Amino acid sequence: MLFAVMTSATLLAQEQPDTTKPTSLDPKMIDWQNARIAKEYTIASVTITGVNYLDTSIVYSIANLQPGDKFVHPGAEVFGKAIASLWRQKLFSNVQIFVTRIDGDKVWLEISVTERPRLGNYKFFGLRKTEEEDILAKVTLTKQTIITENIRRELNEKITKHFADKGFRNIKVRLEEKPDTTYVNSNILNIYVDKGAKVRINNVSFFGNDNIDDLRLKKQMKGTKEMSKFTLYPDNAVSPFGANRTFSFNQYLRDWGFLSISKTKALLDPYFRFKMFSGAKFDDKKFEEDKDKVLDYYNSMGYRDAQIVADTQYKTQNGNLNVDLKVKEGRRYYFGNIVWKGNAKFTDSLLNVILGINKGDIYNVSILNKRLGKEAAGDGGGDISSYYMDDGYLFFRAEPVETAVYNDTIDYEIRIMEGPQARVKNVTIAGNDKTKDYVIRRELRTVPGELFSRSDLIRSQRELANLQFFNQETINPGVVPNAEDGTVDINWKLEEKSSDQLELSAGWGGGIGLTGTLGVTFNNFSVRNIWKKSAWDPLPTGDGQKLSLRMQSNGRAYRSYSASFTEPWLGGKKRNSLTIGLNNSKFSSAYNPLTGTIDRAKSDTVYLKTTGVTLSLGKQLKWPDDFFTLVYSFNYTRYARRNYGIFQGASPTGISDNLSFKIALQRSSVFNPIFPTSGSSFLGSVQFTPPYSLFNPDIVNAVDPYKKPEYHKWRFNAEWYVPIGKALGAEKNRQFVMKLAAKYGFMGRYNKKLEYSPFERFQVGDAGLTNNFGLLGYDIVAHRGYPVYDNSDPTINPDQQGANQFFTIFNKYQLEMRFPLVTNPSSTIYALTFFEAANGWYNYKDYNPFRLRRSVGVGMRFFLPMFGLLGFDYGVGLDRIQPGQTGLKGASRFTFMLGFEPE
Repeated sequence: MLFAVMTSATLLAQEQPDTTKPTSLDPKMIDWQNARIAKEYTIASVTITGVNYLDTSIVYSIANLQPGDKFVHPGAEVFGKAIASLWRQKLFSNVQIFVTRIDGDKVWLEISVTERPRLGNYKFFGLRKTEEEDILAKVTLTKQTIITENIRRELNEKITKHFADKGFRNIKVRLEEKPDTTYVNSNILNIYVDKGAKVRINNVSFFGNDNIDDLRLKKQMKGTKEMSKFTLYPDNAVSPFGANRTFSFNQYLRDWGFLSISKTKALLDPYFRFKMFSGAKFDDKKFEEDKDKVLDYYNSMGYRDAQIVADTQYKTQNGNLNVDLKVKEGRRYYFGNIVWKGNAKFTDSLLNVILGINKGDIYNVSILNKRLGKEAAGDGGGDISSYYMDDGYLFFRAEPVETAVYNDTIDYEIRIMEGPQARVKNVTIAGNDKTKDYVIRRELRTVPGELFSRSDLIRSQRELANLQFFNQETINPGVVPNAEDGTVDINWKLEEKSSDQLELSAGWGGGIGLTGTLGVTFNNFSVRNIWKKSAWDPLPTGDGQKLSLRMQSNGRAYRSYSASFTEPWLGGKKRNSLTIGLNNSKFSSAYNPLTGTIDRAKSDTVYLKTTGVTLSLGKQLKWPDDFFTLVYSFNYTRYARRNYGIFQGASPTGISDNLSFKIALQRSSVFNPIFPTSGSSFLGSVQFTPPYSLFNPDIVNAVDPYKKPEYHKWRFNAEWYVPIGKALGAEKNRQFVMKLAAKYGFMGRYNKKLEYSPFERFQVGDAGLTNNFGLLGYDIVAHRGYPVYDNSDPTINPDQQGANQFFTIFNKYQLEMRFPLVTNPSSTIYALTFFEAANGWYNYKDYNPFRLRRSVGVGMRFFLPMFGLLGFDYGVGLDRIQPGQTGLKGASRFTFMLGFEPE
């Protein structure tokens, strides 16, 4: 900025060309310049010069200097303010105000400006097309905008930062402007970028670490990783901190280092280092974070005085980077005596047990704070704070205070402020536009008037998530303590999501005709509003009931109808469920191999028809805990056969009535059934029919002994979900999860003279799909990597889609490692790798639980709210690989699933 008052016409002519070329000085100009007494002046005229492309009225408006305005000189700041206002617009590269004439108390002014050029075209040099696109996504280069110093500086800084983040440390950016004849008052901006060579971290070295080795410290640095290395000539660069210690081969042998992985790595590190997923880029921000992590690790090992006194980075001969850190470890500290004060609810001895820190343990203030509940613990409970809060002490506080530090020992006094027990006052619900309040409240354990409990709050959150009506990521209990009256308000904020599912497929088969499937599942249905026209939007919803309808047809060869309804809270007061299911199916063996079509007449004379009804009552138990559920089921199925021989010993035409009862005891603590991350599930059940042959021994010799089939079937399933490692992602919702499962099934008979029932057996193998369209009611057990098999020899695995007979015993073991790729309300996607082992047997004499078919593979799962579960697996049957076989052809198998995860 420049404010100039010219006191002579000659000087004015030097700054601004003047055709009049004056030859004398104006005394009034000299008086103006040397004025010491303030005098009021009036602006007589304002002239704008230097404006060639802008509107002069803009300059008048911004400068705010108008003819007739009065000001005092000396002392007024009107000219300085005008220059500052014009400069702030970034339209001009130079701004000057001249006093050109003075007549009495009138002043003539001239505002001289130099317009900045505008951006015409621009071009990058030294970058690939994709790199240019990445840069343009981070900077704004809009044609015909003013080229300011801010634009130049921002362009330089963002280009430099962009490539610095990619490991380039010697970036040079040069901007060059040339006139652009395409546009008026515009320049072409040429951007020259020299990235230089990519710089990677060669070595990270520590100095002064006498007690903790380099490898353990480098492991803490998640954002500063070394590059892979394979060389016979290790780096001999000299650090400013002195010579680094090396692990000699003789020392390796003396210390029996070959028995230690860490010592072996230390020996090989100067020569060989393999870092598959390490970019080895140096990031200043991450480096500072990593230094804090190193100190945190030192603190966790008892070195609470540890410091990083200096660090440096320098280049090696090959242009890479060495990173050196000098540490001062200090002495190692230990916990001394721990004294409790202020605790009335729990005794000192109980608190000591819960705290789990004894005298002589390595000092770690983070562990102390986690055990007290002052910091979040990975296990989400088991700290002293949770014990108090589960008994209503919401206002509980625990403050650890150091009382003595002597030698290497630190004594603590833990001062507890228990406060009053808080009771739940108000419980509000927001965000449930469709789901009724009472459906939500019956799942909550936070009841007004009850003592506050953190575990009840967490359990309520899990129960709401398990409904699958709400986005589990945004369920927020909103705890608001009221210290004045010792109460707490809980304001539940929910976000509803779609939970209904649709199954739709159609096709045309040659000789068969129209085929297709139509199925719908409404998971938040309302029966009582079904007759209310206003409730159909588009369906009556909100009461938490489940209604499923499904139709399937394969022309005249097969058709099936099924419907089920579930009321999870029968009576509305207790978690007693009621399920009613109906099904009707018909399979016709009417295919004519000569014509390749379905024989219409044969389809009405050769068929198997089933009609069934199921009634189930479930009850939540309170003992041993309320994760247990007991379910009673009544099942009736009628099998009508006409010229259809499905098993030996039974007439091809006849009727079988299968009446059975089932009792199942289940315990499930699984959170989020779509992608469980923790918890377990156990199921034990027995299904049995009346012992008809004991009441009537003549059934054994009857023409059709299976007119009333008899059996007892036992099932046991166990599943565990174990989180592995640390949660990843910005929201900490991406974590490896291991699933372990064991499943067993056994069928028994009442009469040894009567063969095992042909109904309700076990089909094992393939993707868990049915044979004969599942009309015989057997349990379908998937085994990825294998076809459906009907023998117990793991080496015999013919490639077949169905079996001629089914097992009476099966065992299956499963191990899966899962990782979520997408977790949000609209979809859940996760990848998995698996190992499975399973087999089936026909009698207990041949039963060998250690003779199993084994398989490994990978898979993907996609859960879409409208269509349910979609998934595929690629499995390799290890026992299908033949000696001398090359490749996996004949031993591998793709399997697909739709709607549900097969057993």
